[in-house]
Amino acid sequence: MLITDFYQKQSEKIEGNIQTTVIKLNPENDVFKGHFPNKPITPGVCMLQIIKELTEERLQTSLLMTKASNVKFMAVINPEETPILTIKNEFTDKEDSIKVKNVCSYGDTVALKVVTTFKKI
Repeated sequence: MLITDFYQKQSEKIEGNIQTTVIKLNPENDVFKGHFPNKPITPGVCMLQIIKELTEERLQTSLLMTKASNVKFMAVINPEETPILTIKNEFTDKEDSIKVKNVCSYGDTVALKVVTTFKKI
């Protein structure tokens, strides 16, 4: 984990090329003290890092994000109000890269949709 104690994995299910992971954000993490005081919001870059880490863990390899497209932040993720997130990654493994279609949600609310491309390093 790049950010120590930022989140914990609660459960994970892999079906074919789809990985669904439930995580719990730690609202006491220092990131939230600065983003923003008294109204914590999960930074988008942290969400992209979580996607990268879950992908690396699944593929057992280090990755470099080379592209993020169709990035749609659709709802605020407040770790005090909605610390439990479901992260669904759909993988397409190409010869020299990994494409991941991601949807991150809490309850019935979609918070983030993004397509990322990673290079194995």
